[in-house]
This record gives sequence, structure tokens and C-alpha cells, in this order.
Amino acid sequence: MGAGSFNIMKKPFLLASVALLLTVAACTRVALTGRKQLNVFKSDGQRSSFMQMSFASYKDFLSKAKPVPTSNANTQMIQRIGGKLTRAIETYLIQNGMGNEINGYQWEFTLVDDKNVNAFCMPGGKVVFYTGILPICKNEDGIAVVMGHEIAHAIANHGAERMTRAYGANILGQVGAVAVGAKTGSQEAVDMFGQIFGLGANAGVILPNSRNQESEADKLGLIFMRMAGYNVREGAELWKRMSQNSTGQKPAEWMSTHPSDATRIANMSQWAPEVEAKWGVQK
Repeated sequence: MGAGSFNIMKKPFLLASVALLLTVAACTRVALTGRKQLNVFKSDGQRSSFMQMSFASYKDFLSKAKPVPTSNANTQMIQRIGGKLTRAIETYLIQNGMGNEINGYQWEFTLVDDKNVNAFCMPGGKVVFYTGILPICKNEDGIAVVMGHEIAHAIANHGAERMTRAYGANILGQVGAVAVGAKTGSQEAVDMFGQIFGLGANAGVILPNSRNQESEADKLGLIFMRMAGYNVREGAELWKRMSQNSTGQKPAEWMSTHPSDATRIANMSQWAPEVEAKWGVQK
């Protein structure tokens, strides 16, 4: 066996080993839900670096957006609700020995002048609301539904989990491509494998995991609302309004990164009484 053949056979083994180590080393659990997740950004240094990247992205976003002045009543409302939610969450986590989950977080709540119906939270606690979502939120409880959901993404480390899975999918794709190349000696076959694997990974792993994260954030968001004293029954009502506001045909749920509106309405309706019974308001 020549040196070239040895290297071809060696690379899949090394990549597979890296993928295995990545999976074993990255296993953590989401606070409150206990779900196992893959997250390579576990050490203090890795976590800090990841959040610094997030903060830099947030700063760059604001430089291109149109933040509504803090003197505006809607901005003050967003900041008040966000502060109330995060204080309740932090109190619970610290009292239950999970204060490390929010180490390094820098909560900030910004309203931007944009007609799109959107809101998001970057890793580390930077929350952005678009003015276009406020009419659908309708009231403070509605804003708390959206705010709780977005904060949940940060608390559950969904951004780090998505990046970890992207790394893993890339490594596994390289393993398969090298193996196909070693077996067939055909670059065309390697390219075809890459296309098929990409579609399969997206439909079979990435999209379902994104939907799982969205559902987890929906439920955690209700729990956080409850901790802060908001009406969790507003969750289903908000998504009814979201559904009525939708324009155009949406992709089938299995081809989407988010659960369907109908699924979310059903989930919220089911979870609300459970959350009310199990979780109390944080004083």
C-alpha cells in the first residue's frame, strides 16, 4: 500500500474520530427541560469567545438598523417587560443552583423601527423587537410571550447548539465524501454525495432540530412568563393572531425550521394549564 493510499484511508478514520469526540465531549443538558444537547462552547473561554462574537454581531446590526429612542413609550415598555422577565429567570436559576447558566450574559432590549413582524435574541442576551410585531402582540402579555420565547433561545444555548450541529454535519459530510472518493475514484461521485448529504442532513437533522428548539423555546417562554407574573393563556391567542396575519403559502411543517401555527396554538393551549399548575411567580 503506497503513502497516498494510506492517507486516503486514514482521513475518514481521523474525521470520524473527531466527530465521535465532538459528540461525547459536547453533551450538556438544557436548564429546566433537561433535554440533552450538543454544545462545544462549554468551557469558560469558549463560552466567552462565542458571546463576544454575538455581541459584535449585535453591535453591527444596530449600526445598520433604526433603533427607536429610549424616550419612546414602546421602547420603555419593551425594556420594562424584558427586565421583569430576566429578573424572574435569574432569581430562579440562582436560587436553584443554576446561576452558571447566565454567566457573562449582558441583557439588553432594543426596539427597532422596522415593519417586519420579527423579534430575536442573540446568544448572551441581546434582544431585538421590530415595531412591526407590536400590533400582533397587542398587549403586554402578548409581548411577554414573544419576549419569553426569544430569551429562552439564549437561556437554552440554542445558538451554540446550532453551530455545534453545523460543525458536526460538516465533519460527517467530509467523512462520507472522502470514503466515496476512495471507493470510486470519481470526483463527480463525491460532488453528488455532497449534494445528497446536504439535502438529507437539512431535512433529516437540521430542520427537525430547529423545530425542536422552537418548541422548547415556546414552552420555556411560557414558564418564564409565569415566573414574571404574566398571563400564559395569551400564548395560544398570540399565535392565533400570528396565523391570521400570515400572508402567502407557508412551506409544509417538515420542510420548515419552525412548527406550524396550528401546532404552536395546540401546544400553547395544552401547556398553559400545566405551567400555571407547576410554576409559581418569582417574588
